Amino acid sequence: MGAADDAARLTAADLGGPLGERATLVQFSSAFCAPCRATRRVLAEVSDMVEGVRHVEIDAEAHLALMRRLRIERTPTVLVLDASGAVVRRAAGQPRRADVIAALGAAI
Repeated sequence: MGAADDAARLTAADLGGPLGERATLVQFSSAFCAPCRATRRVLAEVSDMVEGVRHVEIDAEAHLALMRRLRIERTPTVLVLDASGAVVRRAAGQPRRADVIAALGAAI
């Protein structure tokens, strides 16, 4: 997972719910995206393993303004947010569990 390329910050209003206590894994998905389903499983597993980490999935088609603001061009795209909502890592495509865990290290 790569470093964030801007100082983006997301709020509970952007996510439609609270941020994680320690970090938030934000997944942008689309309805017919097979890698999105696999990504959902990986992020859910990691968020269940690490206390204080929340997984939020956002429907890309229903949130086009947010997609443009964050310059997200494909699904799945995963953002790792720290406790304040700052984007500390981002990656497009299906992530490996080990990469997600490593990226969380930058947020926690």
